[in-house]
Amino acid sequence: MKNQESEPDKNEIEFEADNVIVTGGAGFIGSHLVERLLETEKTKENINMYVIDNLHTGSLNNLKKVKNKINFIYGNAGETKNLNIKTNIIFHLGIYSSSPMYKENPELCSVVIKDFINLLEFARRNDAKVVFSSSSSIYNLLEPPHSEDMHIIPTDYYTEARYFMERLGELYNKLYGVDVVALRLFSVYGPNELYKKEYANLVSQFLWSILKDKEIIIFGDGKQKRDFIYVDDVVRAFLLAATKKSNSKIFNVGTGISYEINEMLKILEKVIGKKARVRYVENKIKNYVYKTLADTAKAEKELNFKAKIPLELGIRKLVEHYKNMHEFAGEGI
Repeated sequence: MKNQESEPDKNEIEFEADNVIVTGGAGFIGSHLVERLLETEKTKENINMYVIDNLHTGSLNNLKKVKNKINFIYGNAGETKNLNIKTNIIFHLGIYSSSPMYKENPELCSVVIKDFINLLEFARRNDAKVVFSSSSSIYNLLEPPHSEDMHIIPTDYYTEARYFMERLGELYNKLYGVDVVALRLFSVYGPNELYKKEYANLVSQFLWSILKDKEIIIFGDGKQKRDFIYVDDVVRAFLLAATKKSNSKIFNVGTGISYEINEMLKILEKVIGKKARVRYVENKIKNYVYKTLADTAKAEKELNFKAKIPLELGIRKLVEHYKNMHEFAGEGI
């Protein structure tokens, strides 16, 4: 049965720090993380929040609620090397985050690795912990459920870059004792994806299309499956990874439940109260990811992390978000 627990209490995790760095903090997931950190009771009065972002798929509009509480630095994540502050925690999400980006420009591999080395060197000097976003896409061609101990064989530039980052993190840990944790994120959806445009999650893209009465293109028969996880759950995973003591360095962040694309679309139609216009086309992508399903046992045991927002609740929250947005005013939701 596809069921999860109810929505979590936002105050269940307390995070203590003075200076916190979030790369990609104006992006989709990063902006939610920044807001969550700044609303936590123990940190909201004294935290110095440094956000580094090149605004490639992000926007300062994502941070409008907290714009007066952050120190914003425009640039790639490697700008950490120029910071003259002391910190004990760095959240690294400022990483080009979609396979088509790398296919169009393979040099992005070298960009993200260079940025990561600069960030790791900064963490080494500060004796700081690093928690960064890896991807479930590295499990492509492996049969689900996907567990952290699987043998990874990268299938494109994007997954090679993320897997290389994981290996670099392990190397810095072995050589210098830098605490680096990689979170393999599954299919994350939620508010603040507008600036990702065509790189946004399918849940958001389908929702926008339905609201604007645009045709939805589905590659294949729509029976491919995704482990969809709401952004609030992902933020909680980042905070737990930053605060929990563990010898492990790689964790899956998913729900442990997969939905067909067609099933997800039916839930969207139900919540919005409007039928989608759908066209199915042949899937010619050679390295297409057909199934994702997180084995969540390790994260549950060592981080005490379990996703708590079921897909329909997450979609309802997302639809409610767009009800209040000017761009979607009058769209009948």
